[in-house]
Amino acid sequence: MERDEGRVGSMGKGRDVLLAPVAGRTWRELLFLLVGLPLSTVYFGLAIAGVSAGAGLLVTFVGVPVLAGVLAMCRGFGRVERARVRGLLRVPVRDPAPVRAAKRGVPAVLGALLKSGSAWRHVLYSVIHFPWAVFSSCVALVLWSWGWSMLLYPLWFWVFPAFTHQPGLQLFQNGDYTFYLDSPPAIAGACAAGLAVTLVTPWVVRGLVTVDRVLVTGLLGRSRLDDRVSELESGRGVVVDTAAADLRRIERELHDGAQARLAALSMDLGLAKEKLAEDPRAAARLVDEAHGEVKIALQELRDLARGIHPAVLTDRGLDAALSSVASRCAVPVRVEVDLPSRPAPAIEGIAYFTVSELLRDVAGHVGARSAAVDVWRSGRRLMIRVSDDGHGGSAPAGRGAVPAGLAERLDAVDGVLVVDAAEGRGTMVTAELPWRD
Repeated sequence: MERDEGRVGSMGKGRDVLLAPVAGRTWRELLFLLVGLPLSTVYFGLAIAGVSAGAGLLVTFVGVPVLAGVLAMCRGFGRVERARVRGLLRVPVRDPAPVRAAKRGVPAVLGALLKSGSAWRHVLYSVIHFPWAVFSSCVALVLWSWGWSMLLYPLWFWVFPAFTHQPGLQLFQNGDYTFYLDSPPAIAGACAAGLAVTLVTPWVVRGLVTVDRVLVTGLLGRSRLDDRVSELESGRGVVVDTAAADLRRIERELHDGAQARLAALSMDLGLAKEKLAEDPRAAARLVDEAHGEVKIALQELRDLARGIHPAVLTDRGLDAALSSVASRCAVPVRVEVDLPSRPAPAIEGIAYFTVSELLRDVAGHVGARSAAVDVWRSGRRLMIRVSDDGHGGSAPAGRGAVPAGLAERLDAVDGVLVVDAAEGRGTMVTAELPWRD
């Protein structure tokens, strides 16, 4: 069977090599290189002229808007190049981050353009792409035209004796000796050489296009810094939304829980005070009920404080805090924490609430009878794994039951959440957090 698979793979590769000269991808890549030459000539000329003029006029301050205009123009060139790469090479190049001015007005926009690293990368691309476009388009055009002309030479060599009074294509002349491609062996050799060049040219073109792809994605695409800024902005939004949701939850729990009980307690104590002289037994009964309400209100306040930040976490660390959470879980939970030291309080708090939410969700897993929590340090990462012995494969997104918004909260601090809930193997959620001392 392995031999058959290897034979099929070899046949597929051989077919790809033979069909490469007529494949749509090859023609698109060749068109990309040929169109790139005139475009790069325009880019190069306008960029060099604009930067030179702007730099020369900086002494009169006219150079500032000239340079800003050149930068904006080169960003327009980048849009054309990204469209070419997406359309002809089918490479999904992301647009760079837009240039944003801190203030309104023309001076602020000009300053933002001049300080934009992305805009200067577009200028650099306009300059360095020209010599590469000349080289790559010439190589591709020469190989392509020579290969096909020699491959098809048996079909058109009759043009020479019919119209030029030569027996065939003249290859070279040395004194009185001239060599023509006119004999059957010479024609067959030319056809074979053309076939070899035609089969090789698509892969040469593909290599040349790879350089263009690297230039476009590296200079005209979205940079890592732009991605990082977007991630931080998204993470900041998640943190703000999470904080707002927590505040609403705390307000709701206080209003519906402890506040309502304290209001009822105040009324009961007022009635007890009025009946103290007339009916001591009724007053005592009201005081007893008020005492029970006080205990319930205190327990609700403790639960609320534990939900904000438990005192045991601050005093004794993750091991004791997670053991306390596990003791309140609906199923037995084994907790093992192996940390050489305590991480930063913020990371420790995120780890605590991550495990709390995951354990709260364990009860919803089908067939879960026990669970386990493992926490350890790996390099500069704090690793958390929560697993259960349920049936698994029952949750929708990510193939695991994960509380909504938990992954986004971890992303906000460069954390990672991985869920494994294969059918019949239970559910295992692994979280990674950055280790910060």
